[in-house]
Amino acid sequence: MADTETANALPETIEEAKEEAKSFLAQAQEAIGDAVDATVAAVKEHPIAAAGIAAGVAAAVGGAAYAATQLGGDKEAAPAKPKK
Repeated sequence: MADTETANALPETIEEAKEEAKSFLAQAQEAIGDAVDATVAAVKEHPIAAAGIAAGVAAAVGGAAYAATQLGGDKEAAPAKPKK
């Protein structure tokens, strides 16, 4: 009889989990929307500062990508050309 009770409780647990996940998703979407609205307002208020920050971030990401390509893996040196 305990197996029947467990089987009957399982759908309720799954439904509760679905509802909690939907609630969490709704809260996350609202928080992201608020963050986007605040970012847009800040960029409209300070466009030059926003452009400077964007340029700095782009430079940092570009530098990190370049460094990763240079440091990733051992590269064999090109053979030296014989002098004639």
